[in-house]
Amino acid sequence: MKKIKTVVVFGTRPEAIKMAPVVMELKKRKEIETYVLVTAQHRQMLDSVLDLFNIKPDYDLNLMKENQDLWHLTSDILLSTKKVYDEINPDIVLVHGDTTTASISALSAFYSKIKIGHVEAGLRTFDKNYPFPEEINRVIVDSVSDLYFCPTKGSIDNLINSGIKNKNSIFETGNTVIDALLYTIKNNLSDISYLGLNPNLKTVLLTSHRRENFGKPLENICKAAVEIVKRYKDVEIVYPVHPNPNVKNTAEKFLKGIERIKLIEPLDYAPFCALMKKSTLILSDSGGVQEEAPSLGVPVLVLRDETERPEALYSGCTKLVGSDKEKILKEAGILLEDKEEYQKMAKNINPYGDGHASAKIADIIIKHFA
Repeated sequence: MKKIKTVVVFGTRPEAIKMAPVVMELKKRKEIETYVLVTAQHRQMLDSVLDLFNIKPDYDLNLMKENQDLWHLTSDILLSTKKVYDEINPDIVLVHGDTTTASISALSAFYSKIKIGHVEAGLRTFDKNYPFPEEINRVIVDSVSDLYFCPTKGSIDNLINSGIKNKNSIFETGNTVIDALLYTIKNNLSDISYLGLNPNLKTVLLTSHRRENFGKPLENICKAAVEIVKRYKDVEIVYPVHPNPNVKNTAEKFLKGIERIKLIEPLDYAPFCALMKKSTLILSDSGGVQEEAPSLGVPVLVLRDETERPEALYSGCTKLVGSDKEKILKEAGILLEDKEEYQKMAKNINPYGDGHASAKIADIIIKHFA
């Protein structure tokens, strides 16, 4: 029987985390011949995930350059992926989410008349500038895709409202990040004792790195963090600081040397999962954290004004607080002081799936080509 040639493309750490369980599942299936293509849009962060999940790319484009802009990255991805597609002649290309790697790899496959599967399809804010450029990236991918692997029913509704009419091509699978998270936690892949966290203090995890929070918004977030440790002597804030100067310089200016605030280097995925699991509360502008933390029973205050992951809001697992200092303080205070309110958020069911999304995706691909 002819195998289904499948190319899985990703280039950043979040993509790699969410596509790693898909790659592992596809490689188990005798009906599928799987190729892994990485653009290395983010080199170092990508490599740590590849090592964690023991994935060796068949093609590594190594496109990351210092101070790389979207124009050059876009042209590099478009031309480089074409060469790989021409060589393999795949039946389907799988991309993930909303990165430049995803949108341009999908566009390249479309130009080559190759079918496209979009993992984590249908996320929307319906504001083309928020987040930038991710909102338009995912619109591009959904516009050219043939199979849509949606994390939730809300994502399916977004696709239909966006004009995707073929309902037989749209599937609710859950989010593959839950597969990755549960695999990592189950296999106890990291020890974080080296972080030196105080076992007598509550750990509050802070992450903020998105473009929309650069400048004044991040300054306000940092000021809120300082006020939290002043008010709550039983709290320690841990902030893995993104290396982008827009983040690092602000974090160090406002938080360096403050008692019970730890500024640490960015963590690999496994220790980050362990840190999330240990945390009492998470303050974050990360999309992935909004999906993962509910499976660990940890409330998340989302440091954004809008989110393309409203399901966690509706289920009560997360709350939007933006970058307003007073709102962050108010909502953090409620969760740190009121046990009943805390348990309401902590015990809600994660709307993003049960850890079997990758298996569902593999089954759908096999059935489609059968």
